[in-house]
Amino acid sequence: MRDRLGQCPGCKRGPLTGPNPTDRGKLGSKIHLITDRNGLPLSLGISGANMHDSLGLEPLVRGIPPIRSRCGPRRRRPAKLHADKGYDYDHLRRWLRSRGIRHRIARKGVESSQRLGRHRWVVERTVSWLAGCRRLHRRYERKAEHFLAFVGIAALRICFRRLTT
Repeated sequence: MRDRLGQCPGCKRGPLTGPNPTDRGKLGSKIHLITDRNGLPLSLGISGANMHDSLGLEPLVRGIPPIRSRCGPRRRRPAKLHADKGYDYDHLRRWLRSRGIRHRIARKGVESSQRLGRHRWVVERTVSWLAGCRRLHRRYERKAEHFLAFVGIAALRICFRRLTT
């Protein structure tokens, strides 16, 4: 028997949740984010806490909307992408290269993550702003679409605050 949300009564937390490897196996969700260099969110996504970060990169890059520029046609892809060591895979590098996106991905065991820090702090600051929304700190919604909608509302709030000041 299923309830009005389309889930059985014993199910907890709904789809796109998974055991968090750092929090004693509790179910949770992870927010994936691409920002511009000012910290405005361009693309958002959610996944289970046990999904690897590298699996979420392609849908996020595909989800970046066309950006209007002052001269010329709309830009359909970013010029450069900075990422941390979690995205250090050859298939991701090849995929970004095939789309014409220059990448700067720290290499595991070779480069220090400190060199990427001057670009990475912009994303970390935006994640911190998202974490400031109490509704996103703990996932209360069973449906993934509802949680993604609240993440989108929080991103709109960030954009509104950044663009009005």
